[in-house]
Amino acid sequence: MVEDTSESAVEFPILDSIVAADLGDAWLECPFDLAGAHKEITDFYSKVHCANTIPLSVGGDHSVSLPILRAIARDGPVGMVHIDAHCDTGDDYLGSRFHHGASFRRAVEEGLLDPKRVIQIGIRGSLNHAEMWKFSHDTGMRVVYMEELNDRGWRWAAEEARRVVGTGHAYLSFDVDSLDPAFAPGTGTPESGGMNMIEAQRLIRELGGLDFIGGDVVEVSPPFDQNGSLL
Repeated sequence: MVEDTSESAVEFPILDSIVAADLGDAWLECPFDLAGAHKEITDFYSKVHCANTIPLSVGGDHSVSLPILRAIARDGPVGMVHIDAHCDTGDDYLGSRFHHGASFRRAVEEGLLDPKRVIQIGIRGSLNHAEMWKFSHDTGMRVVYMEELNDRGWRWAAEEARRVVGTGHAYLSFDVDSLDPAFAPGTGTPESGGMNMIEAQRLIRELGGLDFIGGDVVEVSPPFDQNGSLL
């Protein structure tokens, strides 16, 4: 094998600079009781946070971000980089205020997120209009619709995220439906016209140095992936 010594060769010796461990599942004893399930998630992450550990979680639908934020942002609101096809700042839906499309509205209302330090990147699709995401705009969140991301590129989006989030504590939330379903069909609400894999990878890598105190990857649904690419 020929060693690549060109300047384009990039190494990411992640485990040389961090200590990582699999903490297992945030097991739910009452998964059919939504409020109870959220409390169990918060209790689990409260222990993680008290141990000065930065959790990177795998959901689960996007409603799990709210109970995680209740644990790790209890000392004051944090900023957020939110990469998604949807803003998830809706309201009541089919009688619930705590579904996966309302998690960040609730987080702002509960004082967990500072909306002026929140950027939402990749928003698009059938719900891609200001009225649906009025809460995001009205509270001062920076909403980057997919058209703007496509025009300006992932590097610009990372710089814009740095500008918006600043130097304070922040949370990173990555919804797999931010990717075009050609690359990640295994999700419950796919939206065409999303990022490709390399754009998402480079965007996230460019966010290095921000003061993240937690993060998640959510909305993966392997049964919807006809190619088995996410299994």
